[in-house]
Formats: sequence, structure tokens, C-alpha cells
Amino acid sequence: MSKKDLVDAVAKGAELTQADAERALTAVFDSIAASVAKGEKVAVPGFGTFEKRDRAERTGRNPRTGEEMTIAATSVPGFKPATQFKKQVAG
Repeated sequence: MSKKDLVDAVAKGAELTQADAERALTAVFDSIAASVAKGEKVAVPGFGTFEKRDRAERTGRNPRTGEEMTIAATSVPGFKPATQFKKQVAG
């Protein structure tokens, strides 16, 4: 499903115009991203939890040369689905 498909589904389900649905989705996604970037957890009951996860520095290899290199520590977004969401996906 693309963002356009999601906007269409939200517009239909919430009886909104396409423009209103797109603004609402953009606001939700931007709010989640900003909160996670600040290190806050965002819990959506019945759906899951978004959080910031830290990855330690590690050693990797350049696939072209085989040379060892250090991959810097970084932070990445993480998502843990809620039990209800897992059950729905599993059928």
C-alpha cells in the first residue's frame, strides 16, 4: 500500500476530503518521527510502540575490497507491534 492508497482509505473511512486526510496523516507521521528523534516512546494502543534504538559501533567489511572498516554508532527507529496487531496479521 502506498501513501496515496493510505490517504484514500483514511479519507473514505473517516469521511474526510483527500486533502484533509493527507494533512492528518502527515501530521501523525511527523509527530511520531519528532518524538522518536527526541528519544521518546510513542505507544499506539492496539497497534504498537515506536522508539529510538541505539546501535553500538561495530566492525564491518567493504564488500568491494574486503577491507575491514569501523561502522560508527548510530540511532535507528524501532517498532514493536502490539499483541492485537500481531493476532490480526496472523489471522
